[in-house]
Amino acid sequence: MRVSGLLRLLVFTFVLVTTLFFVRSYISFNMQTVRLPRWMGLVTKENQVAKTKCGLSKPCPANFFAFKISSGAANVVGPSMCFENHIIMSPVKNNVGRGLNIALVNGTTGLVLRHNSFDMYSGDPKSVLQFLKEVPMGTLVLVASYDDPGTKMNDDIRKLLSDLGSSYAKELGFRDSWVFLGARELKSKSPFEEYLKNNPDTNKYEGWPELLELEGCVPKKVF
Repeated sequence: MRVSGLLRLLVFTFVLVTTLFFVRSYISFNMQTVRLPRWMGLVTKENQVAKTKCGLSKPCPANFFAFKISSGAANVVGPSMCFENHIIMSPVKNNVGRGLNIALVNGTTGLVLRHNSFDMYSGDPKSVLQFLKEVPMGTLVLVASYDDPGTKMNDDIRKLLSDLGSSYAKELGFRDSWVFLGARELKSKSPFEEYLKNNPDTNKYEGWPELLELEGCVPKKVF
């Protein structure tokens, strides 16, 4: 009886230890492979990367507007303008044209007021002149070139653009690339401007310089 009882005790102990071992191994395996976000329906860290407005490389501070402006590529791909994650003008929206593409944005609210494209090769320069003369106070002005922004740009237009903060409006010529963000009543030159001269020795495309892209954060009150 003692031998039989001892054998039963040993068998019971063996089964108990084996069971505990497998249970512990199973729990440990699941804790390592089943993560908390899966149980809670949360996304992984890879999917938690915040998207910036207009696809900027980094988010803008509070009280700043995010923007991105791209010039046209030769006479093939039109320019685009994004402001506070809103596409104002682009080839996809089919509202860009050869010459100067200009958008007016309220400098306090970020509301788009007007936008238009002006043919500066064969069009009437009076139309862009009138447009610029009517820019309201407290307005941001976004400009992107496409194909040819300078052939019919007269001194009056150049002066109005310079008064908006442009450093290169007086130099713009045939098929130059240009992107610019200025403002009505800006008391100094705008820091938001890129310019490339049409030069056969350095042009990326045959007859045109390369596309320009300008992005940044503009304060809501720059006036």
